[in-house]
Amino acid sequence: MSAIQELGSTVRTRRSDMGLTQTTLAKLSGLSRATVNQVENGTINDLSLTRASKLLGVLGLSMIVAAPRPRHLKSRDAKSSALDLAAHTAGVSYRVAMSADQLRDSLSTGAVPPEFMPHMHTLLEEAPVSLLAAVVEELHEELGVDRTQVWKKMRALAHQFKSSRELWL
Repeated sequence: MSAIQELGSTVRTRRSDMGLTQTTLAKLSGLSRATVNQVENGTINDLSLTRASKLLGVLGLSMIVAAPRPRHLKSRDAKSSALDLAAHTAGVSYRVAMSADQLRDSLSTGAVPPEFMPHMHTLLEEAPVSLLAAVVEELHEELGVDRTQVWKKMRALAHQFKSSRELWL
């Protein structure tokens, strides 16, 4: 389910629970009934944060910005994490795999053992930014490492590897 579909479903449910019509909700929020209808159906092309906030405010809801939890990752009980996925991603092309613990140590210290430099280069050059962000968040949660410092260490490593990825320039 996309974010706009999730928003629409939430708005529809809350409006219905409150006994409001789309027309009434539109009037209360200062939006058109067509806009409310498009939001509820997940077909709206452009909903500004201001308009979304007005709509949600009338319903007693709010928007919260939070780091997403990738849906493809298993729960912690299954011993899967962003670090596990990143280590696997980094080592796909290499005979010797990099473990999540080795990746954790390298990113928290900024020191990469020579045998894992190709892995780190691959990770920084090719991994989805969302995965890198999830790794940073995990390091912050697990070790209390400052997010900014992890990103700085990644950037320094990318410069060391002469990365051409725009993220690191």
